[in-house]
Amino acid sequence: HAPPAGAGIRKKSGKWNRGNDMSEYVVELRNITKLFPGVVALKNMSIGIRPGEIHGLIGENGAGKSTLIKVLTGVHTPEEGDIFVDGQKVVFKNPVQSREAGIACVYQELNIVKQLPVTDNIFMGRAVKKGLLLDYPRMYKEAEEALKTLGHPEIDVKMECGKLGVGQQQMVEIAKAVSLDAKLIIMDEPTSSLGKEEIEQLMETVRGLKAKGVAILFVSHKLEELFELCDRVTVMRDGEHIVTEDIANMTEDSLITAMVGRTLDNLYPKEFGTKGDVWLEAKNLNEAGVLHDVSFKAYAGQITGFAGLVGAGRTETMRAIFGADKLDGGEVYIKGEKAHIHSPKDAIKKKIAFLTEDRKGQGLVLSLDVRTNLILANMKGFSNGPFLDSKRIEKAGQENVTSLKIKTPSLDEVTAQLSGGNQQKVVIGKWVNTDADIFIFDEPTRGIDVGAKIEVYHVMNDLVKAGKCVIMVSSELPEILAMSDHVVVMRGGRVMANIDRDTPHFNSEDIMKAAWGGELD
Repeated sequence: HAPPAGAGIRKKSGKWNRGNDMSEYVVELRNITKLFPGVVALKNMSIGIRPGEIHGLIGENGAGKSTLIKVLTGVHTPEEGDIFVDGQKVVFKNPVQSREAGIACVYQELNIVKQLPVTDNIFMGRAVKKGLLLDYPRMYKEAEEALKTLGHPEIDVKMECGKLGVGQQQMVEIAKAVSLDAKLIIMDEPTSSLGKEEIEQLMETVRGLKAKGVAILFVSHKLEELFELCDRVTVMRDGEHIVTEDIANMTEDSLITAMVGRTLDNLYPKEFGTKGDVWLEAKNLNEAGVLHDVSFKAYAGQITGFAGLVGAGRTETMRAIFGADKLDGGEVYIKGEKAHIHSPKDAIKKKIAFLTEDRKGQGLVLSLDVRTNLILANMKGFSNGPFLDSKRIEKAGQENVTSLKIKTPSLDEVTAQLSGGNQQKVVIGKWVNTDADIFIFDEPTRGIDVGAKIEVYHVMNDLVKAGKCVIMVSSELPEILAMSDHVVVMRGGRVMANIDRDTPHFNSEDIMKAAWGGELD
C-alpha cells in the first residue's frame, strides 16, 4: 500500500506510521483509485495538505496530477478511497460540492470569460441577489476586498477581463477563490504563461495567502519554483504516491530520481552530427514593425538555437519562413535555391516542418484521435489513390508511439485526453511522418516535465545524426547552451549575434548581453 501523506513518514514492520493526528490536514486523500478505460489513472494515491502550507505536487506528464486535481475538485469520483476535509469524510459528486467544502482551483487554462467584467467573473455561478436584481454594489465591494487582500487594488473590478494582462487575469481567478473563503487553493502550473515580473508577483501573492492560513497545493514542473516556495513536496509516478518530504530535505537530483524512477546523469544528452551544407538561409527578412533585416544560416547535421528575451522576434521569424506570416522583403534559400514560400503548404512541399509553440491551438486537433493527428501533416503520403491506407497509418502510428514513448491507451484515444507532454510528442510524431529535411522546434519543452524533455532531446539528436537541419527556439538558456551547435541571438526583431559552439562567446553571459542589446567583441 502507498503511504498516507505526511512529513516524516517512515516504514516500519511493513506498516506506514505517522506520529501526528489525522486532523492535522485541512484536506486529505487516502488510498484513492481512479480508473478509466484501459488506464489506471490513480492507484492507492494518498496526500495530505496542512493549513497554511504550500505543498508542492510534481510528477512526469501522465503521472496522474491532473486526475488527482479533478478528484479533489469533484470533477471525477474515485472508485476507491476516501476524501477528508478538516478530518471529516466527504463525498464530492460534482464541483459545486467541492467548492462549498472550501476547495478552489486556479487551472493552467484560465476559466475566464474575457467579455465579462472582473466582478462577474469573480462571482460566476454564485451571483449575489437583492430581491430579483443582482446586488452589484455588494459584489463590487467584495471583489475589491478580495483583490486588495491579494495586493492588487489597482485592478478595476468593472473592467472587461479580456483587457487585463495574463498575470492580472490569473489574479482574478485567485480572487474568485479568496472570495469563496477557500481552505485549499489548488494552483495548476500557474506560472506557465507568465513573464518574470508576473511570476514574482504571483509568488508574493501565494506567500501572502499562506500567511493568512490558506493551504496551497502548488502543481509545477519547474523545480526551482518548488524549492523557492514550498514547505513540503509530494512526488507522483504512474498514478501512485512515491514520496512526501520536507522540501528542505530534497535536492533537484533526488526529486528527479523520484519522478522518473531512475537517476538522470545528463539532463541534456547532446549528441553531435556531421556538419553539412547550408540547408536554410535567410537574407534580410523584413516584416513591418516586426522583423528588421534578419539574416542567418542553418546547417544540415546541426542544431541552430535561437535565443532572446520575450518579444525578440524569434517565433515571428520562424512563422515568416514557414509562410504563416507575410514578409515585406528579404529572401529564403533552401539548399542553395531561392524558395518562394507564400503559405505553410508551400513550406511543407519544401520539406520544412514547424512544431509551433502553441501545441493545443496550432499543433493539434484535440478532438481527433492520436492516429489521425499523427498523419495530419502528410495525409497524401499515407494515401493509396483516393483512399487512406489504414495499414500504413496503423504501422506508422505504432512506430511513433514506441519511438517517442507516447503514453496512450491506444491510437484511438482522443488527443485532448493525453497529458501535455504526450500531446507534444504527438506533434513531433506528426512532423516526423512528413520526412521533412528542416525541422523548426519552437519552445519544444515548454510545459513538459524532465523525463519528457529528455525524450524530445533524443528526437532532436536522432534527426541531427540522420543529417537533418534542426532549428530550436528556446527561452531556456541552459537548453540553448547544452543542445545548440550554433546560436542566433535576437532582440527587437533584429539579429544581435551569431555564436558558434567552439568560440569564446558561447556562454550564458555573452548570450544574455547580446539579448539585452549589448555588442560582443
